[in-house]
Amino acid sequence: MRRKGKITTWKDEQGFGFITPIGGRGQVFVHIKAFANRKRRPAVNAVVTYKLTTDHRGRSQAERVAFAEDRTPVSVWFSGGLFSLLLAGVFLVLVGVSVWTGKTPVAVLGLYAGASVLAFLAYGLDKSAARKGAWRTPENTLHIFALIGGWPGALVAQKVLRHKSRKRAFQVVYWATVIVNCGAFIWLHTPQGSSTLRSVLHMAV
Repeated sequence: MRRKGKITTWKDEQGFGFITPIGGRGQVFVHIKAFANRKRRPAVNAVVTYKLTTDHRGRSQAERVAFAEDRTPVSVWFSGGLFSLLLAGVFLVLVGVSVWTGKTPVAVLGLYAGASVLAFLAYGLDKSAARKGAWRTPENTLHIFALIGGWPGALVAQKVLRHKSRKRAFQVVYWATVIVNCGAFIWLHTPQGSSTLRSVLHMAV
């Protein structure tokens, strides 16, 4: 849910300030990088809309900030959880259609669904641990969940939970796992891939 507020403090040289929510209490930290419109400099008394999040210490901060008189840019919507839900949902629907038409065993859909749930939970636990300074989930573990089919759940977690979505090195590896996984799914629709999968499932049973 997007909120509305007014910039009441802004330090232009440092590139940060605070937003006071309209009709609310307290102040929300905002950094220049959070603004969608980089061509316009923030200023005191400017009215903005924003997504309320928290940093690793649990402090309130604004993300995906837009000036109230500006139209919400397409990039704001496509960088948010709505697009992630849509992308993940479309892929899982395609897997479901493949299962329904008999091209893919139902176990594959179960793998994607189960791995996605586990990936989402792993991201949630890791973010909670980061806030508390507790033991973190290794990034390799998160990538393994994505590689075996949990990338839709991981993608939703990154955007909805605002976790690992801005770490470039992590994102490079994450999208590599997505490409590999999707390539494997396409390969399963080839005669050789289909035969190999049936053999594996037969051995498992």
